[in-house]
Amino acid sequence: MFDRGLTAGSSGNISMRTGDGWLLTPTNASLGRLDPARISKLDWDGQLISGDPPSKEAPLHLAMYQERPSASAVVHLHSTYSAAVSCLAGLPSDDCLPPLTAYYVMKIGRLPLVPYYRPGDPKIGGAIRGLAKRNSSVLLANHGPVVSGPSLEAAVYAIEELEETAKLYLLLNGHKTRPLNESQIKELVQVFGLEL
Repeated sequence: MFDRGLTAGSSGNISMRTGDGWLLTPTNASLGRLDPARISKLDWDGQLISGDPPSKEAPLHLAMYQERPSASAVVHLHSTYSAAVSCLAGLPSDDCLPPLTAYYVMKIGRLPLVPYYRPGDPKIGGAIRGLAKRNSSVLLANHGPVVSGPSLEAAVYAIEELEETAKLYLLLNGHKTRPLNESQIKELVQVFGLEL
């Protein structure tokens, strides 16, 4: 993700469920230069077990895991196009990006907008918790996306698809678009067994 330009400096964080807790990238760590020995290991109360101090965004990761037992990984980035969309006024809070492509529907589904909280605010967990039970991904206002997946690879692919859809959305802004209709979305749900 760092090499693809989806994260810069020490922004963004990744976590993964383990048999006895979860791993999270440490605070102030670049995703382009991660040292495995420094990865934070936490218990399900969010307490550090080993490694460096965790990212201040631990509450948002923990909320996703608590609400989504099927989630094995969570990725949070400040990727350019998704972050740009998160700053737009007037976005629908229940689903802030239209279903422009089948792959967006298949990888993301719906994308609710979480109101603005400062980075690391413990209250963000409660805001995400209310949405994560029904949504694998959320967009943090004036911040960026949070995506969960059944594997780390799936979460990475989903956040990449989200970033590409945000790019399309901004490129098409001001142009008449033709999002997928309800019938087309229902067909995707049936054929691919999606839970939207």
